[in-house]
Amino acid sequence: MTPLNWSEILLAVALRLWPVWAALIATFALSIIFKRRLGLYGKLFDSTVGMIGFALVMFWAYTALFAPMIIDHDVLSQVGQMKNVVPGTPMPDGSGYYLLGGDHLGRDVFSRMVAGSSVVLQIAPLATLFAYMVGITLGLPAGYFGGRLDDGLSFLANLVLAFPVILLFYLLVTPEIVETGLPQYVAAVIFILPLLFLLLLLNSRYYVKPGFRNAAAAVILVAGGWTYLSLVSEKDTRIAFLPDALDWIHVPPNILIVFVSVIFVNAPTVFRIVRGLTLDIRTRDYVAAAQTRGEGPWYIMLWEILPNARGPLIVDFCLRIGYTTILLGTLGFFGLGLSPESPDWGSTINAGRKLLTIAPHPAFVPALALMSLVLGLNLLADGLREESLRD
Repeated sequence: MTPLNWSEILLAVALRLWPVWAALIATFALSIIFKRRLGLYGKLFDSTVGMIGFALVMFWAYTALFAPMIIDHDVLSQVGQMKNVVPGTPMPDGSGYYLLGGDHLGRDVFSRMVAGSSVVLQIAPLATLFAYMVGITLGLPAGYFGGRLDDGLSFLANLVLAFPVILLFYLLVTPEIVETGLPQYVAAVIFILPLLFLLLLLNSRYYVKPGFRNAAAAVILVAGGWTYLSLVSEKDTRIAFLPDALDWIHVPPNILIVFVSVIFVNAPTVFRIVRGLTLDIRTRDYVAAAQTRGEGPWYIMLWEILPNARGPLIVDFCLRIGYTTILLGTLGFFGLGLSPESPDWGSTINAGRKLLTIAPHPAFVPALALMSLVLGLNLLADGLREESLRD
């Protein structure tokens, strides 16, 4: 087997990504056909910038989804003869190629890049969603009620924002802090807020239908409570009260630390955004009309104020996923939280930077992937902002 030239490498990479191209074509075709029925999402396809951003984001989303079909080498297997080989180098046994070269341990850079997208897209959107639920749950009452509640929550948010982020991460991952169980205790507090948010959302909407409300609340408490306990409890840790037979979610301690750190850093910023929007919207006429009808405070906050703040929040959500992606890359680069052999892009860039002058591709490939995903999220946010302003 002879080494591949660049045109052959690009063609081979494109062929490996065929599930992604098929999914992108289907997504764009269906979205353009039905865009007039899809609200703000459909209007996104009237914006060139938004379409480009959406294509980049969905490219990596589908890459993460179809990663098992795309990866052609084990991301952890090491081949001594393939250390720092250039892109397009054939395997010694003739079983295939390292399409984008090998790293310093002889692992396939292309396969690790694809697997890294799964790591990033499993953590970043979910952590951002949790941060939003925490920020909304605290930001709405702070902006609506004001007074001492607003002062207290704002002080706590400013206190967290004033703390150096990297130093916070270093503290959370030190063995002494981990042994105290502090990250798990923080997770126990943070993860209860989304459950509380769902219950408030349900009660505020269906308080006039107590039968339906109570049945739905029971389902949320059982399913959500079980999920909450399974997330918090982990065997051989400080919080390990759930039996193995009932613990259906296993979160490795290092992943939990990263997850909690990202939420802890993002939630105060979301809180401030939601609080500011609430302070503005609570003076509108439709809020006064709801108060005149006798609606409760949580109904007004969740069903009058929050829907009318969705435009800025959706835009910020997209941007914040990009910030979280960069943050995860930074954590991986400094070796905080994620294991050293993890294929996440930050860890891969850190491992490849030591040999940049000899073999730049192990660091360049994941860096380009990280840049393209963040660029896509920023362009998507710009497109959503343009379309939301036209409404």
